[in-house]
Amino acid sequence: MARDLRTLPKAHLHLHFTGSMQPATLVELAAAQGRRLPDALEDAVVDRDPVRLPANERGWFRFQRMYDAARAVVRSEQVMRRLVDEAVAADAAEGSVRLELQVDPTSYAPFVGGLTPALEIVLDAARSAARTHGIEVAIVVAASRLRHPLDARTLARLAARHAGPDGVIGFGLSNDERRGVTESFAPAFAIAARAGLASLPHGGELLGPDHVLDVVDALHPDRLGHGVRAAEDPAVLARLVEDGVALEVCPTSNVSLGVYPDVGAVPLRTLVAAGATVALGADDPLIFGPRLLDQYVLARDVHGFTDTQLADLARGSIRASRAEAASKATMLAAVDRWIQAPEGLSTHLH
Repeated sequence: MARDLRTLPKAHLHLHFTGSMQPATLVELAAAQGRRLPDALEDAVVDRDPVRLPANERGWFRFQRMYDAARAVVRSEQVMRRLVDEAVAADAAEGSVRLELQVDPTSYAPFVGGLTPALEIVLDAARSAARTHGIEVAIVVAASRLRHPLDARTLARLAARHAGPDGVIGFGLSNDERRGVTESFAPAFAIAARAGLASLPHGGELLGPDHVLDVVDALHPDRLGHGVRAAEDPAVLARLVEDGVALEVCPTSNVSLGVYPDVGAVPLRTLVAAGATVALGADDPLIFGPRLLDQYVLARDVHGFTDTQLADLARGSIRASRAEAASKATMLAAVDRWIQAPEGLSTHLH
């Protein structure tokens, strides 16, 4: 009998604030506000039909329309706090010992008095949820490639003012990789770096190895959101390994966005075999369906990872996190207990 992956201690490093929403929460909030959800979102959220989009700009537009419709229901401090608590509760139930939740406060700022209150609500809710559910929670502030690079600098300064081990730990860049000029966001990342924040941009999902190099050279990432397309060029993948850039791999969303035809085609084994540090993530489970635990199940069932290899993936996620050294040591020791326990027995962090 295989070990219970729910009790495998792991860090979740790639989860978006709106995309973490529980399906039932979205349906409830939309109904309360008299909003009709787009048919595609209704199918994904209510019927849980797998989302399959083409890996082109039209496919991204369809995804963005669903995402914007979900984001539109988040219009108050109460709802923002609810989303954070539910995200942390869901991760804790799946064995996460640390969650680094990514948020762009821009969309919520108009409803709560500005960018600073929006971020402070998320931070306060994260600290409260961490106490309630017994796991570590930290925040990544992310800019969008769809907005002007000056907006990214504003967000970087905001993130820098709230930097801390249980506050903002990193600065990211998300949305369609084909939009914007990567180098133009470098000044924002420099602001974040001076405050000690990790560089956590997306890259190498919708675009290939050349884009990965652009991101690495311009933004000097500590981790790369996705990065799977680096597998197409051994030299680029070797560069990531040499530079110590961890990869936040989200197999389910890769398939839903048309990057790969199925989970088996996601180059998870290629990345691991090359020596890359890989942290599995769920990305936007509201739309794509499976959460973090399911990514580990897929690694086992589809890619054939043994329990020992799954424990190594969990260790990689913990090491790639921004947890403090003492916390990492405790978490890694818990992974050791999990793999040392006889098959079929559950182990816990404490």
